[in-house]
Amino acid sequence: MEALKKSGISTSKIKKIGVFTSGGDAPGMNAAIRAVIRSGIFYGKEMVGIKRGYQGIIESDFLPMNARSVSNIIQRGGTILKSARSNDFRTEIGRQKAFSNLQAAKIDALVAIGGDGTFTGAKIFFEEFEFPIIGIPGTIDNDLIGTDFTLGYDTATNTALRATDAIKDTASSHSRLFFIEVMGRDTGFIALRTAIAGGAEAALVPEELMTMDELMQVLEDGSNNAKTSSIVIVAEGNPNGTAAEIAYKVMQKDSRYQAKVTTLGHVQRGGSPSCFDRMLASKLGVWAVEALLEGKHNAMVGDRGGKLIITPFSEAIEATRKFNDELLRIAQILAI
Repeated sequence: MEALKKSGISTSKIKKIGVFTSGGDAPGMNAAIRAVIRSGIFYGKEMVGIKRGYQGIIESDFLPMNARSVSNIIQRGGTILKSARSNDFRTEIGRQKAFSNLQAAKIDALVAIGGDGTFTGAKIFFEEFEFPIIGIPGTIDNDLIGTDFTLGYDTATNTALRATDAIKDTASSHSRLFFIEVMGRDTGFIALRTAIAGGAEAALVPEELMTMDELMQVLEDGSNNAKTSSIVIVAEGNPNGTAAEIAYKVMQKDSRYQAKVTTLGHVQRGGSPSCFDRMLASKLGVWAVEALLEGKHNAMVGDRGGKLIITPFSEAIEATRKFNDELLRIAQILAI
């Protein structure tokens, strides 16, 4: 109790906190689970892990956890609590069952780790039952406002960069054109950073259309500048199609190009989280628990400039993070 007084955190009426992961997994989720569990125990709360996200709440898949339950997981990718899509939770009957199960288990509050889909469910659940819930942004896409970075983005970008570096060695050895497809159905943050850091000739992203004619001109300019190989980073949601489709179009337009395609896919979701993601997860996990104990709910915790930012779910899921046009400009300058 002395620690509580020093921190200024209220003990509040919350006695038991549940934590779960939902949606696509992201490196750093386990580190966040660890931070939530240990923070809750530090503040004298009973902690429960919920398996398989919202579906686990509906099925009462609850796991009592202590400080040792989360030992040796900070370096692991994925999520020990598993993740699942839940069609049942999309229904009023399903959400009512979830609420009843939480009451029966005497769980007083929730920490939800996930992205906009997770927070949409949390927002609806709070509006219907006024159940205290705080979110931690866990998505490799980095598309949520209210935080400089989301969990997993740094690791996913570094994974894509390592692959780009390796492919660039081969591209240089054989004087070839490589298209590398990275994740980013709605956003090009991974693609753009990977392109700049990997020395790529172009980044094709959802936010900024580069026409096929413009791409051909970029490749032609590189050839005229004595480049013998080229790398193009393609976000999966760019308007021109998949990396394979774009490679085919390029070869149809100019038979001189021998284009090769690598699709990184879900390798970007896995692997040990970076130091940055482990640090971010640790901070957000502590802040999430403290926010609940201070009476905050129906919102997401975030890190902006090293400081806690609390953003209502309604803003986090409805607003779109602005694409960094300056980075796109820099990428174009450095591609010559």
